[in-house]
Amino acid sequence: MANFGFRRLSVVAPFVPTWREARSAIGAPEVLQEAKETATLAEAVSRSTLVVGTGSLTYRKPEQQVVVLPELGPFVSKEVGKGGQVALVFGSEKHGLTREDLSYCHMLVEIPTDPRQPSMNLGQAVAVCLYELSSRAFPAADGAPEKVHELAAANEYDTGQLAPSGKLDRLAGVVEETMVAAGYSPASMQEANHHDLRLLLRRLTLTERDMRRIMGLFRRILWRLKRVQKGR
Repeated sequence: MANFGFRRLSVVAPFVPTWREARSAIGAPEVLQEAKETATLAEAVSRSTLVVGTGSLTYRKPEQQVVVLPELGPFVSKEVGKGGQVALVFGSEKHGLTREDLSYCHMLVEIPTDPRQPSMNLGQAVAVCLYELSSRAFPAADGAPEKVHELAAANEYDTGQLAPSGKLDRLAGVVEETMVAAGYSPASMQEANHHDLRLLLRRLTLTERDMRRIMGLFRRILWRLKRVQKGR
């Protein structure tokens, strides 16, 4: 990250002894000291309007749009230009991202590698991805990744901005509660519906205004359903 001018690091549920040792790494003390620790991926990407998952697709079937790494730059620069925040998500060294982790992602990026060796060391994968973004998403812009937060904050209340991941999760909660109240989501299907709904809302690329309208609609429906049920 320090090599390519990126500063905003979030670490999800780190293994404490290893993370404590990593904080003393030479050459990038500010990145590590200012890193944010979160308990869940949902919390880490809650303010992000574009969440990009990484990893090999050799043994998994993607459930959202997939782009190869050289094509990712325009998506990132477009989102940043609109005032959004972009999160690039990497899994653990051993297991990568889980199916649940990937359900928080709007799209997936794949690093073109020799098919005989599709997986990469985590550190190498991060370096390759950040090199590509620094050269394609922010060409000829010294320190451009540093400006992402400032630009997003300035446009936080722009009604045309895409809804952040955290707000999509709150919308999903209201929709799920409505589904249960309507008898549409039996207990045996709730986990699968939760996963599918999270993906669906990200594929819709909802703006803040769209999200509020849909939220209001489902809250009204839920209120009506509960009122009918109380009157029985």
